[in-house]
Amino acid sequence: MSPGPDTLIQSALERRNLLALMAALPLLRDLGAGLLEEIAREVEWFSLRGGTTLYSAGDPVDGLYVVVNGALGVYIASPEGGSRLAGQIVAGETAGEMEVICGPRRSATVISLRDTEVARIPAATFEKLVASNPQSLRHIARILIQRVESLQRGDVAPRTRPRTFALVPNSMEVDAAAFGLSLAERLRDFGRAELVLSSHGSDRTSHWFHRLERANDFVLYVSDPQPSNWSKLCLRQADALLLLGRAERSPRAWTALQAIHDDAARASTPEVVLLHEGARELPQLRRSFTQQPYKRLHHVRGPADIARIARLLTGHALGVVLSGGGARGFAHIGAMRALEAARLPIDAIGATSIGAIVGAGWAAGWTYDEVVARFRRSFVDSNPLGDYTLPLVSLVAGRRVVRRLRAEFGDTLIEDLPLPYFCVSANLTTGQAEIHRSGKLWLWLRASAAIPGVLPPVIAQNQVYVDGATINNLPVDLMRESLDGTIVAVDAGADRMLETRGEMTEVPAAWHVAAWMRRRPSINILQILLRASMINSFAATVSQRALADLVLKPPLERIDLLDWRAFDRTIELGYRYASEMLEKNAAIFSRVRSRT
Repeated sequence: MSPGPDTLIQSALERRNLLALMAALPLLRDLGAGLLEEIAREVEWFSLRGGTTLYSAGDPVDGLYVVVNGALGVYIASPEGGSRLAGQIVAGETAGEMEVICGPRRSATVISLRDTEVARIPAATFEKLVASNPQSLRHIARILIQRVESLQRGDVAPRTRPRTFALVPNSMEVDAAAFGLSLAERLRDFGRAELVLSSHGSDRTSHWFHRLERANDFVLYVSDPQPSNWSKLCLRQADALLLLGRAERSPRAWTALQAIHDDAARASTPEVVLLHEGARELPQLRRSFTQQPYKRLHHVRGPADIARIARLLTGHALGVVLSGGGARGFAHIGAMRALEAARLPIDAIGATSIGAIVGAGWAAGWTYDEVVARFRRSFVDSNPLGDYTLPLVSLVAGRRVVRRLRAEFGDTLIEDLPLPYFCVSANLTTGQAEIHRSGKLWLWLRASAAIPGVLPPVIAQNQVYVDGATINNLPVDLMRESLDGTIVAVDAGADRMLETRGEMTEVPAAWHVAAWMRRRPSINILQILLRASMINSFAATVSQRALADLVLKPPLERIDLLDWRAFDRTIELGYRYASEMLEKNAAIFSRVRSRT
């Protein structure tokens, strides 16, 4: 196998050979020695610190840029306002070629994602290059075609996996080096990993960092807690930031982040890691992060949690999505047991309605036996929908459901759950799905399961929330947005739920109701309302299944939506079906397995 362009470029840099460096660039590799020397005299070289803007949208075109080492981010205007990352340009690739050919103004903003070296070929020199060597134009045409095809596929904002991480402690009390050593060890399950402390890297050049990152799949930089030259360098070199804090300490700001300010456009929002000591109860942490936006919150209480972070960071994670489906949702318990029996570590959970309640138990760290015992107590020993009321807004008062949710989950906040978790409700005020990743767990579970007409809606924050199944009964798309890895969707809904015999256009008069009931009508108002609440999301569910790597759809046709007494049978159906399907599709999970 021939060396790649970045290898050739680095070799030329190490030899300080300008002509060899030029010849290593894919755009110029076919040039003769004479033309190469002429262009080399006209090329301008730049070193950019991480976060520096190379050019902005609307700027005049001054030439074509080639990345020698480092990485550039391409940002385009977002329909929601501001800008978003549309792609990355790495060593050996070009930036600004389309504008040099087609227009006088830049169409995008390009910012260095880390310390980067670039070579600028002035526009006049580029014209000379194309006139003398049409192969160069062919090379650029290939780049443009690839980008157009990417746009046509909808890959406007491709997800790039981070390779370099800055570990940023919020105080000297946080042992960031110890955490970094443990994380580097788990990252080695998936490639070469190196941990860099200030004592080893603070006086190095950009070429040293480039060689280090080329030699490893992952590099962890341990920042100082406070702003410093080393902190600035760590933040500039990092594709992603991990903000470290101690869970039992009072909330503190990450002052080292002051080193990057607002002009260093990060490719991703930081992730927060809270280190727990011993087996203490998780504190309520919501107030800790009111001033620091974060992508994900990780709780670390032992080695298994660090292994999960490594999977989430590297695209080897397993996310599970659980649907609504009334009493059929107990099949989720069996499916989760099957995943556990197959030694597949679950790294994130997202769910709707009854799936949200089951998933919350798993995200809270309950064992299988504990899940079964708690849900038998809450849903089977007595009917949770049995507190009928005057049907002003619903048939059921909802007091039983609230009491049982609060009894099982207490005052736990979603962000305090050991596993990353979200649940979905339907916001009737905005007409959109609402994703709940923080706040009181019992409250948003109640909203996610608020079947319209059966349970009262949840009114909070001047908004009206009902069962998420009315909009998104299988939120694989939401999991796909937040998790890079393998997704298993468990669909406990059904394509056909209400079938009956005979004909009916109206309920009989009061004096005929007793005779009508003796004929045992096969449907009732609760079934109708529950089915009606899910029917609008049926088409969406079909498309959601296509987004999952594996869909588990247990055979639940004989389980009624409100048959809480079928608890054990439904769990067993879910377990047997999931076990069989996991065995048949074992190859799908090759990326999520690591040493235990």
